[in-house]
Amino acid sequence: MEGFDLPLTVSRPELIDFEGISMVHYFTDNWENLQNFQARPDDILIATYPKAGTTWVSYILDLLYFGSTAQERQTSLPIYFRVPFLETAFPGMPSGVELADKLPTTPRLIKTHLPIQLVPKSFWEQNCRVVYVARNAKDTAVSFFHFDRMNMSQPDPGDWNTFLQKFMDGKNVFGPWYDHVCGYWEKKLTYSNIHYMFFEDMAKDTGREVEHLCSFLGISAPIEERERITEAVHFDAMKQNNMTNYSNIPFLDFKISPFMRKGKVGDWKNHFTVAQNEQFDEHYKQKMKSTTLQFRTQI
Repeated sequence: MEGFDLPLTVSRPELIDFEGISMVHYFTDNWENLQNFQARPDDILIATYPKAGTTWVSYILDLLYFGSTAQERQTSLPIYFRVPFLETAFPGMPSGVELADKLPTTPRLIKTHLPIQLVPKSFWEQNCRVVYVARNAKDTAVSFFHFDRMNMSQPDPGDWNTFLQKFMDGKNVFGPWYDHVCGYWEKKLTYSNIHYMFFEDMAKDTGREVEHLCSFLGISAPIEERERITEAVHFDAMKQNNMTNYSNIPFLDFKISPFMRKGKVGDWKNHFTVAQNEQFDEHYKQKMKSTTLQFRTQI
C-alpha cells in the first residue's frame, strides 16, 4: 500500500458521547459515509469488542480464504489493509470505508468494534455473515488497559483502578462491554447468519474453532490446511509476524507495551485485587442477570 502516510503523531482524544455510546472522533469523523456503506452479500463482518481476539480471527479468515492463492498478500500487506477497520478515520490515511470499498478480494473481510445498533444497516439487509468474538470481561479489561496505555489514539487510561471503574461504568471507547457482548448474542435470536465465538474456546482448542468456522462459512478445507493455519495463527507466531503485530503503526508505543501482549486466559488474576474482584463480580452479576450468555474466566 504505497503512498499511504500513516500519521506519525496523533494526539490523545477526549471521550465524547456519540449516539449514547462513548467514542472518540477518530471513529466518528466519517460517520455519514460509514452509515451509508454498501455491504455485499458475500462480505464477512468480523465484529468484536476491543481486545477480544479481533486480529486473531481476522488472520484465520484471511488464511482460510486467501492463504493458498495470494501468499504475497501475507508477506507484504499488513493485516489492517487486508481486513480494513471500517469505522477508522485517521488523518493521513484512507478511511476504513475507503479501504473496504477498494478491497480487491472476494469475499471482503471487514472488521468493526461498533456495538450492534451502530453497524451499517446494509450488512443486515444483504444478510452478510457476521463472525463475533467475545472474551470474558476481566481479561478484556486488563488487555484494554494495556492497549490504551500504548495507543496514542485512545484517551489516557489513568491508573489500573481508575480504568477498571471506567470499564464498569461503560465509559470506554465503543461503550459498555456488557451491552456489546449481549447485543450480538441477542441478535442471534433473529438473525441466523451470526457465528458467535469465545476467545477462551479459541485459546483452549484453536483447531476445533477453525473447524467450526469452516462449517459456518461453508469452506471445505482439508485437515492439513487447517493444521497449517492453526500453527500460523499461534499467538507467538503472530506476535513475531510484522504483518499481524501492528509494529509498523507509528502511534502505537511498543516501549510501553506490545500490541500483542500475552493472549492468555486468566491474566486478570495478576491485576485485580481481592477488593476489586469482589466489587467487579457484584456489578457483573447485576449487569448480566437477564442474559443467557455465559463466560469462563479461566480454562
